Amino acid sequence: MTTASDRPLTHRDPPRSPTRPKLPRAAARPVPRPPAWPPPESALSVRQVLALERVLAGEPEVVAGADHLDRPVRWVHVAEAADVGVMLSGGEMVLTTGVLLAGDEDKQADYIRSLHRAEAAAVVLGLGRAFPRPPEAMRRAAERCGLPLVVLHRPFPFAELTEEVQSRLVRRKYASVSLSETVRTALTALITAGAPLQALLDEIAQHAGCPVVLTNLAHRVLATAGERPAVDDVLRDWERIARQAWGHRPGRPGTGAGGEGDGWIHAELGGRGQRWGRLVLCGHRGDAATGRLLADRAAEALVLHRLLGGAAGSWEEQSAQSLLTDLAGGAVPARQLLPRARAAGLPVGRRTFVPLVVRGGDGAALDRLLRLLGLPGLVAQLGDGHVAVLLSLAPDQDADALTAHFAARLRAEPGQRRTVVAAAGPRTAWDDVPAGLREARHVADALAGSARALDLPAVVRLKDVHLRGLVRLLRDDPHVQSFAERELDGLLGGADAELLNVLRTYLATGRNKSRTAQLHHVSRPALYRRLEAIQTRLGVDLDDFEQAASVHIALLAHDAQQP
Repeated sequence: MTTASDRPLTHRDPPRSPTRPKLPRAAARPVPRPPAWPPPESALSVRQVLALERVLAGEPEVVAGADHLDRPVRWVHVAEAADVGVMLSGGEMVLTTGVLLAGDEDKQADYIRSLHRAEAAAVVLGLGRAFPRPPEAMRRAAERCGLPLVVLHRPFPFAELTEEVQSRLVRRKYASVSLSETVRTALTALITAGAPLQALLDEIAQHAGCPVVLTNLAHRVLATAGERPAVDDVLRDWERIARQAWGHRPGRPGTGAGGEGDGWIHAELGGRGQRWGRLVLCGHRGDAATGRLLADRAAEALVLHRLLGGAAGSWEEQSAQSLLTDLAGGAVPARQLLPRARAAGLPVGRRTFVPLVVRGGDGAALDRLLRLLGLPGLVAQLGDGHVAVLLSLAPDQDADALTAHFAARLRAEPGQRRTVVAAAGPRTAWDDVPAGLREARHVADALAGSARALDLPAVVRLKDVHLRGLVRLLRDDPHVQSFAERELDGLLGGADAELLNVLRTYLATGRNKSRTAQLHHVSRPALYRRLEAIQTRLGVDLDDFEQAASVHIALLAHDAQQP
């Protein structure tokens, strides 16, 4: 047992009367200090209530549930009824003197358990004649339930605390409504003025005070906003973060790190019966209700912006254009753009980069051609009739042959005969890409109008793309993304990479078990066990042609989304 003079305090105590007797105190924890950063006015937790000057005058002491002081307080009730729990709806801070509980430890424990079942935020007990010291039965029950139990060591008018908290809650509600209208008005004004997507995201990031990320249904980053160092930190490991936070199925909230409890708040984007993507507030430091409100208002504005913008692929095009424009312009160092390129789905590790500039070409046509050929890359309209293309090839691919093939196929397209394709030399270092893009543009300008430009060598078209080519062409379609994620959900965890590789080989060899076992250097019984595990995880029968074809198409679509 400790005395009042022994009790450590983290808040300044009011001056003690020298004649006031020191009451024995139960072993307890002091009120923890609030976080170093100031929470927004809209947040009001148990911790903040206990830090109010009026409450401090009553010498509050947390005797149980000190790890749960960040619970939000929705309302404050003064209640002496022993069965007050049945009258609560959750989130209340209950103030009591416990006059009806004195002398009955079973009733005291039942009282705490009823408040816990009603999801009360905390219970504040004023010490006095009923309880001159913290009741041990209530303390033990509160500790087991994780319900904050706070005792007041000095007489305290409960009406003052009720008035103070209720007025703050009303102000919080008003602040939320005001924030909602402010954000809605600002974003609507930008949309009316014809502002680009990036302007809307910048406005959202300013209100949120944290990085903002816009993705498609396959978690590919389309655009970002916020302070650049913070955005880069988010993008460095985006694929893992996104899957851990929201699971493998689009729209399914995750329970791991990065969930909304850590300030990661997302809102789905969609309209006209389909979903397109997701808006993510990364590390919002305010309370969850305010973050959710902000995310919802932002999502409404982005949906309106997309519907008014027309083309379904406009966000993908704007994402590529922003990245390549920054690369070619040189205003932003290439190293700072690397996280954006990786999160956008461009392979950047141990790759050979081929910068191209097409004069007189159409950006959408070039993008479709890249997808059909299965060449990873980005396309962006640079203006003045120039289209930038950045190819990212594996080290063992022949960059010159693939570039020639791409140019020949482009010029064979209707209306593209007079296009000029200029390529810089292959770059193995990402930092050299901006210079390569500038070099390619210079070459395109020099060849424009030259008859020699029409004599570019033709290379035969890529053969045998068939279904793989079609899937690559449609890989940004939300329906295809959702289908692939749903069909392969059971195998998309990082620990299941080996099973996914076995499935890929098995389908690619026409379901030839002998060949699959040989390629993976395993015995046939071992392969059978892996195939059985795959079928169990996916809930399919791979011996059934239709189910196997469905999984194969989903796997092709999944692979088309990967670097």
